Amino acid sequence: MADIKSAKEIAMEKLASLGEATEEERLEWKFLPEGEKLAARYLKDDVNIVSELSQQPENGRKYVTRGAIGILVRNISLPRNDFAKKNNKKAMDGLKTVMADKVAVENTLSKIRRIFEHYSQQGAQQKRQAFESLKMDFTAKVRQAMQQQGMPASMKIDVERQPQFQEEWARMQNQLDAQYVKLLDEYKQELLSVK
Repeated sequence: MADIKSAKEIAMEKLASLGEATEEERLEWKFLPEGEKLAARYLKDDVNIVSELSQQPENGRKYVTRGAIGILVRNISLPRNDFAKKNNKKAMDGLKTVMADKVAVENTLSKIRRIFEHYSQQGAQQKRQAFESLKMDFTAKVRQAMQQQGMPASMKIDVERQPQFQEEWARMQNQLDAQYVKLLDEYKQELLSVK
């Protein structure tokens, strides 16, 4: 009968076949999380990211920087409220500070700012129009349903509080935001590819 191997034996064989980690991989594993923590502290507590980076060991600085860049980029989102706007500005300022190719970074950040501007102006207008249209449609449907049930049509209706209206409005908002999110994600990828 063939030998049956335990899960531990199989795992040990796979681990042995992977080989030893390179010095480069070890440095990345060690310093990338440090950069992520540094960016989180920068966004939360306003630490000086440049001086913190300069205190990192020379052989790990590029990994710390890469970890910080990843977190800063992830923290850029649509400016739906004042907190998001403030967070975006801080993340973008941090990226301009830590990234080496300042021109490429500024070009991409300019594209992102244009998305934000469009979102805040035309996007907000689109949402207001969509909201009013949805509200009118829902009001008409509710009035029709009330008439079918023999209820007086003059009864006051607050459709905005109806769960179905709120669900539909949330779906519609996500749909309107999707075009902006898609473009923003492309520019965030562009930022991550800047050397």
